[in-house]
Amino acid sequence: MHENSLKNCERRGYNIEVDTSQIITLFQESLFMVITFSVFFSYTILKGRYALINVILGLYLALLISLKFPYYDLLTEGSGQTAAIIKILIFIAFIIVGAMLFRRHIPGDDYEPAFYKLWKKILLATMATVLVMIFSFHALPVTEIITPGSPIQSLFAPQANFFWWLILPIIALFVV
Repeated sequence: MHENSLKNCERRGYNIEVDTSQIITLFQESLFMVITFSVFFSYTILKGRYALINVILGLYLALLISLKFPYYDLLTEGSGQTAAIIKILIFIAFIIVGAMLFRRHIPGDDYEPAFYKLWKKILLATMATVLVMIFSFHALPVTEIITPGSPIQSLFAPQANFFWWLILPIIALFVV
């Protein structure tokens, strides 16, 4: 019975053998996204949903400020990876300041249990990951340091999709 199923799959043109190197390659290509999601998910488990909402709003504020920040050339005299790292660190500083600002005005619940409303925390971590991924391709020089794989590029790199990926987390904030 099992052999007949395999023959039918082969006859129809399905590739039934998955090479482990393909799985490893896919994992390596998506590692940046997986690590980013893990960081945001861990943060929301430890600090709560409102803390991650403040970070998401801080990401938007950091994008707005960093697009017109006039001192990048002065602070990044070098080129290549060193300049990219400095720009990313400046962007992270904008995120932290923005999150602190929003925390001051949108305090939220500090005593939320770790796994309370878990699906909302997963959604928020996903939306923060989406923002980091699109910023990596469109606003930050992350791709000079690491190269996310082609499946990730096909999702986040096209300029035509940037607006829609940018709006998606805002829509998600209405749900949580």
